[in-house]
This record gives sequence, structure tokens and C-alpha cells, in this order.
Amino acid sequence: MALNFNAVLEDFKRTNWKDAGTWGAMPKIVVLLAILVGVPVAGFFIFNQGQIDELEAGQQKEAKLKEEYVGKKKQAINLDLHRQQLREIDTQFGALLKQLPNKSQMDALLVDINQAGLGRGLQFELFRPAATEQRRDFYAELPIAVKITGNYHDMGAFASDVAQLPRIVTLNDLAITNDKGVLTLDAVAKTFRYLDEDELAKQRKAAKDAKDKAKK
Repeated sequence: MALNFNAVLEDFKRTNWKDAGTWGAMPKIVVLLAILVGVPVAGFFIFNQGQIDELEAGQQKEAKLKEEYVGKKKQAINLDLHRQQLREIDTQFGALLKQLPNKSQMDALLVDINQAGLGRGLQFELFRPAATEQRRDFYAELPIAVKITGNYHDMGAFASDVAQLPRIVTLNDLAITNDKGVLTLDAVAKTFRYLDEDELAKQRKAAKDAKDKAKK
């Protein structure tokens, strides 16, 4: 039997959905099918939603674990390389540390800086080390205010000599003025020294005491 779609459509148009007793056969069949399909589907999602959420959480955890596994596998593969790089860093750090004088060598370093200027014919108008050092993690920094006069060539040679000292010295906050061909250089020379074991121990204790005090 052929289905007359126009008739079915007209039947739906005439249907009073608020009064089920007046429904035709086709609207009743459609509603019945909707109930038969919708109720099981809704029940499935209601009773299984928790399991679905757990499944999705498990899939996300699986993806995260796979990513962590790949990362650790790469680290394991490159472990020897990382160890070699660490040894190289330790070697380089030791070499740099040797360029820092200890407390007893600081006076000699200050003399070297002064001689570097005098040896180039420069005139020191000011050479004033700071009254106190600035402490860092494992070293101390000593700023020195300097003011020197001379010609351009000698100034450049002095900066080169300072850079080539066996100990680390930097020139900072440079300001140069020119008075009829005579240059005046104002700068802050910074020298560095490493802290000895006693100083490091005191510094660690002070940091620990400050941390304990902050917790109280």
C-alpha cells in the first residue's frame, strides 16, 4: 500500500497536540516510536553518564602518561649527553671561579687596575672603592668610582688592558666629556671575589634564620 505523504502531512496539520484523544493513526504511531526510541536512549545516557565521564578521564590520563613516557624516554636516551654537558659546565664554572680573587687578593687587584691607567699615561682624579661590598650567592661585588683624564687613544688602551686582566673587572656607567681635546672618563669599575667557606656558611645561616622568622 502506497503511503500518501500529502494526506499524512494534512493529518499532522489538523492534529490538536493538546488533546491526544483526537489524534489520527499516523501521529499516534510517530509519538509511540518517539517514546520507544527516546526512553531507552535517555535511560542509557542517564545511567551510563558516570561511566562515560570515567572513560573520557581515563583517555585523557592515558594521553598524558604517553606524553610523560615519551619525555622520559628522550631524557634516558640523552642521559649520557646531559652528563657530559654537566661536566663541561662544571669545568667552565671552575675556570670562571678561578678568575675571581679571594679576599686576600683584592688589594693586589685594585693596584692592577690603578697601574693599568697610570701605565697608559692617564691621570686619576678619583679612585674610590665602595665602603661595603655587595654580597651575591657565592661571590661579592665591589664597585669602584673612577674619574680619569687623558686622550682618546690612551682611554681605549686602558679599557683593553682592564679587559685583559687575569681577574674579572668590568667598566660600567661610562660617561666621557671632552674639554679642548682632553677627555674625562667617569665610570664605575666593578671587581668580584668569591666568598670563602666561612662567609658562605654565615650567608646560608642568615638566609635560613630569615626564612624561619618569616614562617613564624
